[in-house]
Amino acid sequence: MFRFLRTVIDPFLLALLTTVGLAALFPASGVLVGWVDVAADIAIALLFFFHGAKLSREAILAGIGHWRLHLTVLATTFVLFPLLGLGMGLLPAWLLSPGIAGGLLYLCLLPSTVQSSIAFTSMAGGNVPAAICSASASNLLGIFITPVLVGLLMQTNGEAGISLHAIESILLQLLVPFVGGHLLRPLIGAFVARHKQLIGYSDRGSILLVVYSAFSAAVAEGLWHKVAPIDLVTILVASTVLLALALVLSALAGRLLGFNRADRITLIFCGSKKSLVSGVPMAGVLFSAGQVGLLILPLMIFHQIQLIVCTWLAGRFRAGGQPD
Repeated sequence: MFRFLRTVIDPFLLALLTTVGLAALFPASGVLVGWVDVAADIAIALLFFFHGAKLSREAILAGIGHWRLHLTVLATTFVLFPLLGLGMGLLPAWLLSPGIAGGLLYLCLLPSTVQSSIAFTSMAGGNVPAAICSASASNLLGIFITPVLVGLLMQTNGEAGISLHAIESILLQLLVPFVGGHLLRPLIGAFVARHKQLIGYSDRGSILLVVYSAFSAAVAEGLWHKVAPIDLVTILVASTVLLALALVLSALAGRLLGFNRADRITLIFCGSKKSLVSGVPMAGVLFSAGQVGLLILPLMIFHQIQLIVCTWLAGRFRAGGQPD
């Protein structure tokens, strides 16, 4: 039991919670706010630069032939999940407050993870080349699709739709660094591969900085007066329901479309994930500082739930259990 808990309890989650605690006790104020915001913007750009540098064209080409599987993964990520998020938004306010519903909807609009989707697919005996292609495509397309969905379905900076400022920020902070990193891959790819662990720390550090900036602003806006302990329980239950629906419907879709066992496993693990690494920086770009803290709370909780559940599922599938 202890070994299982050590496997599924993400140390990074503990770092996130510590960062939230620091922001609650010692939020950035005065001149420091400006410096933290600038540092967070640089961290976001650096994060997406290394995302681009790590994206291997060879790995994508190796799995690109499974187009039906890739389209199904993308449909699960960017069609099924948003519909589930919109459905939750129809629940009465006494059951699901508008603030939490907004955070859950934002969670549903995000791309899939890359690293954990591939890792769980490999652990479960799925189609790894296809998982690499699907997860990478989801993250790349998410730079475009997620802001569009947010603009259509949510409010950014207090207004419906997506502002010109947000579009400019997406281009300069997300897309340009991503493309630049990928174009420089022939020159820096070997360095990135050799220092994978160091770059991983850089990625996590970037997210922690953005989280600190977001929660500092949220605390200044009275976040903890808006979120009660029962709200955290609500987020936990709603996130668990979302993940369960995504897993069941992904498995059902894989069987109805006639995918083999390895491809069904890939669909389950790539289609059910949501990326904390992409979601936190995107929230910082798309929403006002005071909105971000509340919006990413469901994402942080969902992140841990998906790790626990998918670790158990991957072990079950590897032992010969059916992925449906």
